[in-house]
Amino acid sequence: MLHFTKMNGAGNDFVLLDNRDGSLALEKAQIARLCDRHRGVGADGLLLVEQPENGADFRMRYYNSDGGEAEMCGNGARCFARFAQRVSRKTGDVAFETLAGVITAKFMGDLVQIEMSEPHSFQPATVLDAGGESLTVHSVNTGVPHAVVFVEDLESVDVRRLGAALRYHPRFAPKGTNANFVQRIGPNAIAIRTYERGVEDETLACGTGMVACALILQREHGATSPVQVKVRGGDTLEIGFEAAGESYRHVTLTGPADFTFDGQVEV
Repeated sequence: MLHFTKMNGAGNDFVLLDNRDGSLALEKAQIARLCDRHRGVGADGLLLVEQPENGADFRMRYYNSDGGEAEMCGNGARCFARFAQRVSRKTGDVAFETLAGVITAKFMGDLVQIEMSEPHSFQPATVLDAGGESLTVHSVNTGVPHAVVFVEDLESVDVRRLGAALRYHPRFAPKGTNANFVQRIGPNAIAIRTYERGVEDETLACGTGMVACALILQREHGATSPVQVKVRGGDTLEIGFEAAGESYRHVTLTGPADFTFDGQVEV
């Protein structure tokens, strides 16, 4: 039997496992089955706490619900930090290694603030044919790749159809991209909906997507830090940053990381 913890960050939900002893070696199909909402625990992704390799407190391994490993997950990172703190009984800030670099986390009451790796690979607005529509698309890598499209009416967007069209668009081949649709609701506030690569559907929140949208908002519309981001799950999270010419430093994501339940399951 496999002991697990279920958590969510603004509705983005995860299965978390303590693998500090290195005893777990889950196959892709097993991860997908655990994340299956009908035959498993059900989650957008799975997170493993492992021993660090390069001097941080922990190592984070993140897998999408299809069982494929991804570089980073912002909402997952907040949940990971709180889970790692609980299983290790460590107090104070924590630092953990990811495929996107070392992430640090601070605990602020019920909220967790993570400092992200530096964003890169900004691409200016490009008109792309996606799903039979011409979309003006910005892109950036905030740990994982993201496409960003500004819209006038967020509720009317067919996120599943257009998101999939962008996710598999030749421009983002071969690995594909996550796709975000953004509506401005204030000078420093946006609402977003995200189609996540690896989940292959819209999710209630996406941390790296929030960061991507906030930074594109700053570049295109002059927003200042912090930017408030309302996600599909109903929560509003905060993105902080320091703009330095064409680059950004001290990019932070602050939001909830909630324990849902603990359990055990056969794998």
